[in-house]
Amino acid sequence: MNDIIENGTGTSQRDNGLRTVGHISYALHAIVAVTAVLPGVQASIVLLLAAFVLDLVKKDDARGTWQESHFKWRIRSVLWAGVLYVVTIPLWLLLVVPGWIAWAIISIWFLYRVIRGWLALNDRRPMPE
Repeated sequence: MNDIIENGTGTSQRDNGLRTVGHISYALHAIVAVTAVLPGVQASIVLLLAAFVLDLVKKDDARGTWQESHFKWRIRSVLWAGVLYVVTIPLWLLLVVPGWIAWAIISIWFLYRVIRGWLALNDRRPMPE
C-alpha cells in the first residue's frame, strides 16, 4: 500500500525509502574508498560489509523499479573491490609501497563507481546492467 502513496512530488514512499538506503550505502562506499589508502584508518572492512549487507537485505524491495540497477551496481562494486583488496593484501605484507599503490588504484576505481552511481541515484537514473 505504501508503494502507491505519493508525497506530493510524484514519488512514492517506497521510492524515497529506497533512495535513502541508496544514499546511505553510497556514503558508506565512499568512506571505504577514501579510507582504504589512509594510514591508520582501516575500519573500512566493517563499513564495506555493512553496506553490502544493507544492499543484500533491501535489494528485493527494489525489484522491478529503476533502483534495482543501483542495488546490483553497488553489490557488484563491493564484490569486485572486496576481492581485489583481499588479493592484494600480500603486497602490503611483503612490500608496503606496491600494496599501497594497488589499494590506491582499487580505491580510485571504487570511488569512480560510487560517484557515478550516486550521481545517477540523485538524478533518479538507473545504472547500466
